[in-house]
Amino acid sequence: MFMAADMVVKAVMIGLAFASVVTWTVWFAKSIELLFARRQVNRTLKALRAAPTLAAAERAMPQGRGPGPATVRAAVSEWETSSGLPAEGIKERVAISLSRIEAAAGRQMSVGTGVLATIGATAPFVGLFGTVWGIMNSFIGISKAHTTNLAVVAPGIAEALLATAIGLVAAIPAVIIYNVFARAIAAYKARLADTSSEVMRHLSRDLDRAAQGKRGPSLRAAAE
Repeated sequence: MFMAADMVVKAVMIGLAFASVVTWTVWFAKSIELLFARRQVNRTLKALRAAPTLAAAERAMPQGRGPGPATVRAAVSEWETSSGLPAEGIKERVAISLSRIEAAAGRQMSVGTGVLATIGATAPFVGLFGTVWGIMNSFIGISKAHTTNLAVVAPGIAEALLATAIGLVAAIPAVIIYNVFARAIAAYKARLADTSSEVMRHLSRDLDRAAQGKRGPSLRAAAE
């Protein structure tokens, strides 16, 4: 049916087949990315909850440059840079840094999902366009053949309907995978927000310790 189809219908089918390949490629790549990102955030959160101080949490951080460890490093870096300054200002600047890390991680994790949404929304209509075009050609063939014999009409209509079928095959997995990723990314963002909350909790506690010790809000004083 594909070989006998019109060039426009062939182009539609090839485009939809390519879109289907893109869908499954994004699924594979994004699944691996989410898996490793969730593991790193979970390890970071576990280390934060087990550590007595922010300095101890930094030493227990997992290796890597993911957003989880980055929240701890950003807090420690800002604290060291702002040594001797008021504690409230340190908390405010750290909160700003953590919010930007969370936003950047969310954007990075969402890369590729827009393609799935586009394929899921447009593939059925592209397939329908191929079907309409094929049926138009079938009617033109009928008029030229001067016959309505089913043996003449059926092949052209079947070729046309194949485009719609391929469009649905491309669109349905794209929509399902997009929805799965949307929920998984939302859960990942929530875990990253929990990590930021733990960092701020440690920071607030350590700053209070440093203030009570009358040593000034420094990281070294809190660690001691």
